[in-house]
Amino acid sequence: MMRRQTGAALLTALMLSACAGGVIPQGGPAPTRPAPSGDTATRPTPATPRPTLPVEVPAEPALDQTTAAGLGVTKGPDIASLIPSGERARLALQAFRLSCPTLMRRADQSGLTRGSDWNNSCAAASSWPEASASEFFSRYFEAVQVGDGGAFVTGYYEPEIGGSRTRQPGYEVPIYRRPTDLIDVDLGQFNDSLKGKSIRGKVNGSKFVPYDDRSQIVGGSLAGRGLELAWAADPVEFFFLQVQGSGRLNLPDGGVMRIGYDGQNGRDYTGIGKLMKDRGLIQAGSMQDIMQYLRAHPVEGAAIMNENKSFVFFRELTGAGPLGALGVPVTPEATVAADPKFIPLGAPVLLSLDRSEPNGIWIAQDTGGAIKGANRFDSFWGAGARARGIAGGMSARGSALILLPIGSAARLARP
Repeated sequence: MMRRQTGAALLTALMLSACAGGVIPQGGPAPTRPAPSGDTATRPTPATPRPTLPVEVPAEPALDQTTAAGLGVTKGPDIASLIPSGERARLALQAFRLSCPTLMRRADQSGLTRGSDWNNSCAAASSWPEASASEFFSRYFEAVQVGDGGAFVTGYYEPEIGGSRTRQPGYEVPIYRRPTDLIDVDLGQFNDSLKGKSIRGKVNGSKFVPYDDRSQIVGGSLAGRGLELAWAADPVEFFFLQVQGSGRLNLPDGGVMRIGYDGQNGRDYTGIGKLMKDRGLIQAGSMQDIMQYLRAHPVEGAAIMNENKSFVFFRELTGAGPLGALGVPVTPEATVAADPKFIPLGAPVLLSLDRSEPNGIWIAQDTGGAIKGANRFDSFWGAGARARGIAGGMSARGSALILLPIGSAARLARP
């Protein structure tokens, strides 16, 4: 996925459960660092969300409610009048096309669909005119509400920060590749009760131990091993790039280097926004508020960031991207991250929220550690000042409808 940091949503990851690659310089930002853009969260445009559907509680609720099928679905309304035409629908159709090859062969963890359910819609999508994208979705899909349908949506984006391929004055924050001694262990191979669970660490003698935490890595535990992929100009900007899990480095020669997630040290993720708010250090909780405090209090800010033991490693990206959890490029203003246990990855979702910007149809193409549970989404806004301004303050609530291929919802009816 684009953002595999254990906290996928920018705002919620920072507030609820948050990384710097070096000590914040006392003398302020390096003069070569590009001036930040999007430093003020975009003022929300209010909207009135569509009410959720009433849910009929079964006489005997399913024992396992950890998937959409177990939690239960409610048949939704006719969607022909609910899908707005225009750019959002056109972008969603493009994103859906990209998802189809994986969607048709991927096992659906949510229990809502089978791979063959998507054959007709994917075949039609390949040649459907984008000018009538909304008609495509209304013709080939039907809506269901998962659980109570109450949606919570945050935002993420692809950061652009100052960086260099080599260490030089003004670029002193190391961006590390994944270390070769970082090992993933599938616990399900040792005990059936642990299926689906995994841990990361390293071997120390005859023992498997936790990997170095943030403070150790920042302190230089990986230095001298040739793991430096690049160097960032500003640890505060790099902190937010780590939260996102991918981004662009604006190089001194005017070029651009794109980097993407290549693992995490296995340590628990702690959102510094909540820590700062609980301590009375900030009043609001947007990315911009947090960044402002970190810059104004560099020594204390460095210590706060080290309270998050999680650390992200990167690789250079080439070609289209950034890539989402389906292995295809995510589409600005069309891709959402979601929990694959509650929505098939690749499926369309129709959002109606109390903030107008994210309203409309999206495609679930990504995942994230903080994006858990039914109707929890993280909307992708692309790169640049506008994306940063919207994603940095995105927090919207309302209702969500999952769009499934026509006919597939009939199998989900409970006796």
